[in-house]
Amino acid sequence: MTFRFRRWMSTIIILLLSIGVKPCFSQKTIELTLDTAVGIAISNSYEVRQLQLSIERTRKWLEAERAGLRSRVYMNITAPEFESLSDYKWNSDLRKDELIRENTRLWQMNLAIRQPVILFGYPTNGYLSLNNRIRRYAQRDGQTDINYYNRYYLAFEQPLFQPNHLKNELEMAEIDLEQEELDYLQDLVDIVDDLADDYFDLLELAYQRQIHSNQIRLLEQTLQVAEYHAGSDSTRVIALRQVRVELANARERIDNIKSQWRIESSQMKQNLRLSRHDSLIISPDLQIEEKKIALESALQRAFSLHPEFRENQLEKREEEIELENTKGDNSFRLNLEMTYGLEKSDRQYQDLWESQDNSYTVALNAYIPIWDWGERRAEIQARQLTLKKRDLYIEETRDEIEYDVRNTITNLREYQRRSLRMKKNLALAREIAEASIQQYREDAISLQELFQNFTRQKETAQNFLEAYLGYRSAMVSIMEHTYYDFDKEIPLTERFKIDALNN
Repeated sequence: MTFRFRRWMSTIIILLLSIGVKPCFSQKTIELTLDTAVGIAISNSYEVRQLQLSIERTRKWLEAERAGLRSRVYMNITAPEFESLSDYKWNSDLRKDELIRENTRLWQMNLAIRQPVILFGYPTNGYLSLNNRIRRYAQRDGQTDINYYNRYYLAFEQPLFQPNHLKNELEMAEIDLEQEELDYLQDLVDIVDDLADDYFDLLELAYQRQIHSNQIRLLEQTLQVAEYHAGSDSTRVIALRQVRVELANARERIDNIKSQWRIESSQMKQNLRLSRHDSLIISPDLQIEEKKIALESALQRAFSLHPEFRENQLEKREEEIELENTKGDNSFRLNLEMTYGLEKSDRQYQDLWESQDNSYTVALNAYIPIWDWGERRAEIQARQLTLKKRDLYIEETRDEIEYDVRNTITNLREYQRRSLRMKKNLALAREIAEASIQQYREDAISLQELFQNFTRQKETAQNFLEAYLGYRSAMVSIMEHTYYDFDKEIPLTERFKIDALNN
């Protein structure tokens, strides 16, 4: 008996231990609002993280372009260059070319500090550099003839009558960064728009659940009154049954809402990348305050903040730069190059820094186009037509934004007026429904009149919900068209902390 008892105890202990080591899932209860849903979506979205990486990558490209306007130090080394070949060379003594056999050994180093020329913060497309060239040259022809050469010099290069590529490339990099950030902002607004639809579906279910829960509460109170009446008057049993049928139908409706809530909340958790073990709670307390949004103010914000309008302007600037570059292609241009410094050539390396000679060079190279069969003119005209198309896009975008803002402001005002009116009506309908139960208890009204008051309250609550959801959707829509949050009174660039677009 003792052995069996011990074995049973061992089995129980093992079972308890196995239960104890089972993994448990941490469950969070999240009180969901549209703002919290947006925050969770942004923090968990792979798409948002990819967009953030794209912005960071473009910012690095811009950083590289800006670094290109600073001094650059580099060294070119030839170590060594051996040549053993025959080639024709001009002999000034013989006044003719002759075949010369070369057998040379060259060791050379060029060290340079090169700086783009910036005047008053403006790149001039020219370069100034400080250079040092030193080499060892050996000619072998029976015996080795060694020569050393050293030169320090300052060089200046300036293209003339040409597009300023330094300035244009920097501006294009700045435009690319702003376009990436505008795309990021548009995608965030798309996320808000998609989440708003899902959130309002859940809010509607939560409020409908409250409506039907209130109906059940009223019907349960009515059931008590009906049972009291049926207990004292057998002819009123049919009324009791009618109340029970209405109560059963109301409970069935709320069960159906619970089922819809389970499906919709599961989809919302998937969209937000939350754990399936988390619970979502939405407060059905619908609050609305009168908000006045002036049409002119909304239009002004839309024209200054809407990414599509700004992107058209940026693309127009890109096309203007392309036109400038096209005008510079196959056109008259000059290149000015000047150097000045000290040099010395000697057979002894240690003598290179003594008694150095002045040295300088000046070169002006010109390119003069003569005939290209109209190629350059046609390319310029094509670029100019592209600019005209962009102006039409800008005008069309402006008209579309203005139409959308005007229409949304009208909808917003209408839904706001209806919501405020229905909120007052709902308070009256609730008072009537509550008072009707006492009237039915006192036989002042019939059961059908009581049900009508309950139905009227439910319909009023549904109408208020419809108007309220229309108002909230219109607030999201006006934010989408103006890229300004009128609830928080801040631009979306500040709300989503996109710093570069705020500067």
